[in-house]
Amino acid sequence: MGTGKKPTSKSLFDITRINFLSVLDQLDEGIIITDHDGIIVYYNNTQAQIDGTTPETVIGKHVTEVYELSEETSMIAKCMENTRAIRNRTFFYRTRQGKVAHTIHSIFPLLEGSRVTGAICFVKDYNILQKSTPMIAIPNFNKNLGNGTRYTFGDIIGKSYTLQRAMITAREAASSSSPIMLIGETGTGKELFAQSIHNHSARKEKAYTAVNCAAIPENLLEGVLFGTVKGAFTGALDKPGLLEMGNGGTLFLDELLAMPTTLQAKLLRVLQEKKFRRIGSHKEVEVTLKVISAMNGSPREAVKNGQLRTDLFYRLGVVIVQIPPLRNRLDDLENLISHFILTLNHTFGTHVKAISPEVMDLFKGYSWPGNVRELEHLIEGAMNSAGQNKIIDIQHFTSAFETFDVLGEDEDSGTWTTMETNVFHKLKGAAPGPLTEKNLSESQQESERQSITHALTHAVGNVSRASKILGISRQLLHYKMKKHKLNRKAFSDTLNKS
Repeated sequence: MGTGKKPTSKSLFDITRINFLSVLDQLDEGIIITDHDGIIVYYNNTQAQIDGTTPETVIGKHVTEVYELSEETSMIAKCMENTRAIRNRTFFYRTRQGKVAHTIHSIFPLLEGSRVTGAICFVKDYNILQKSTPMIAIPNFNKNLGNGTRYTFGDIIGKSYTLQRAMITAREAASSSSPIMLIGETGTGKELFAQSIHNHSARKEKAYTAVNCAAIPENLLEGVLFGTVKGAFTGALDKPGLLEMGNGGTLFLDELLAMPTTLQAKLLRVLQEKKFRRIGSHKEVEVTLKVISAMNGSPREAVKNGQLRTDLFYRLGVVIVQIPPLRNRLDDLENLISHFILTLNHTFGTHVKAISPEVMDLFKGYSWPGNVRELEHLIEGAMNSAGQNKIIDIQHFTSAFETFDVLGEDEDSGTWTTMETNVFHKLKGAAPGPLTEKNLSESQQESERQSITHALTHAVGNVSRASKILGISRQLLHYKMKKHKLNRKAFSDTLNKS
């Protein structure tokens, strides 16, 4: 005898009715979906934050239009070409707008039968992974000061004049209640400065609250800052905002220009009257805060373009601290590299001592669009490859150097002719000149300059050809030309004159 119920052969749950794209929109991982031609058809908000752009400006473009990649270096293209998944691959890349990212990629081909119809790429931001993963604590690094911060002025590495001037200004302003505006390119260390200011002030025992205005959708940012009361809107709860929770401490507003101007007006009122209301509330809350704001461009340009209210600029820009880009403080490279190597040795259990002179030459000739953050990620990536080697060499950076912008002029690549090969061998085997009283270093520098001059002459100023003649990279040759004050145009002009 049965129960009288007939077994169902089909589940009532129809998986085909699920809107999977709405789920992908909410993931903490970046998601890119392309068709079989490499055209981006889906791009979620998390990926937009990683790349510093918006889905609207990316969807419909080819992968190589968005990123500084070719068909050979694009992992999405490789995945579709080989019809094979790529899992947990560390990847450095740069967008066409100059944003540098250090990520972990997993890419899977999309198939209809055996035919590839596209690819889906999952991207994890290495910065977020580092913040969420416990790391081994060593002196003066990755410490937790118990107030929401890890850094003090002692953690800022560098002795260049521009950096020291910024630190002096920041220290002096830390003791007052006046707002401070930090101006610096992406990766220069604005968060590090903000935390250091807080810990140098009388508020250091109070909370340090940081909010990235670009990372929170506009419709949520007001509630995050001001808080809400139950019933203010559908789903609203009694919840204090960051202003209320950080009362008496320091509020750091990163990426200030991403804040809508309507919200800027409300923030200005808080700064002027030192009180505010939660969304949906009639009760005013008094608040005292040290406000530090940060942006990566000129505030006056932002005012002119309508991104920043003039009155808010005057209120927040009482003290302005300009943080220099790494390309303007290359003398600090060695100290920064030593610091990162020491820290990562503790993390990885490695015993790296330094980078090779060749790598240092490349670093000194690089424009560093990602600044100190990019340097740190490059060193970390290389140390993953270096293993137990004590010196990091060029081969340990794998494809990371492919995206390098050198501090020099670009040009079309040339071909390496037999004549140029012979010239190179002649230069290497040239007889030494007469003995002089110059020391070894001076002699080496003069010999290097002569070799570069000969190579550029035979290459008629083409740096790509000259670098092949000399057996060095274009980046290294650009650096050496700059060091010896050699201009390629002087060598290309000799052909025109003849």
